[in-house]
Amino acid sequence: MTMVFNPASVESILATIAAVLFAVAGVVNLSRRGAAKRDFARWGYPAWFQLLCGALELLSAGLLLGHQTRVLGLMLAGAIMIGALFTLLRNREPFQHIAPALFFSALIVATAAIRG
Repeated sequence: MTMVFNPASVESILATIAAVLFAVAGVVNLSRRGAAKRDFARWGYPAWFQLLCGALELLSAGLLLGHQTRVLGLMLAGAIMIGALFTLLRNREPFQHIAPALFFSALIVATAAIRG
């Protein structure tokens, strides 16, 4: 049996993984519990900003799941990750805090690249 590389299938798989990760991040931020709540406060952001981030993460997750809305989802997710990386670098967070943001960013870039 010969395996055929299907870019559309790979794109859908990557977009689904990204959507799940952004949905989880959105729920974490909307719950305003634990380390995430402390981090936003430590970074100097108001409480409402964490809720906004959570809502935008959930919105990007939903947009990523739809084939017709995926480009918007990729753009929103990319903007979220630029903001997240800026915050992490500005606050000189250790690499173990930056690594997940780099993974999310790479996933978004890979999905966009495959989409063309």
